[in-house]
Amino acid sequence: MKYLFRLIRWPLGQIVIFVDWVTRPKVPAISPQKQAELDATTSSMQLYQFQMCPFCVKTRRAIRRLGLNIETRDARNDPQWSNELVNQGGRYQVPCLRVVKEDGSIDWIYESNDIIGFLDRRFGS
Repeated sequence: MKYLFRLIRWPLGQIVIFVDWVTRPKVPAISPQKQAELDATTSSMQLYQFQMCPFCVKTRRAIRRLGLNIETRDARNDPQWSNELVNQGGRYQVPCLRVVKEDGSIDWIYESNDIIGFLDRRFGS
């Protein structure tokens, strides 16, 4: 049964990635100064994700739509990131946005809609 799911999941994942590529939102035109400010703010954020996860694709699309440069970490294929996600974030679930706040505390935001809502409130126009 496990192999059947893999057999089905892989082609569906490829379709999701292809549709994302074809319909990818454009990066907004942002002045170099504003982009530098955004980059400085987002340097304390990392997105734990799987390449073919539809909810991760949805989250990455929102990041692109907002013109943000947020480091992505492959929690499926990199044991360092999957261990960090579980040991520090508390669960093996993606997408998950890790946000280091100014006081040094860390927020782990799960669920694509919650992540996108957070990013829209903080960086949307």
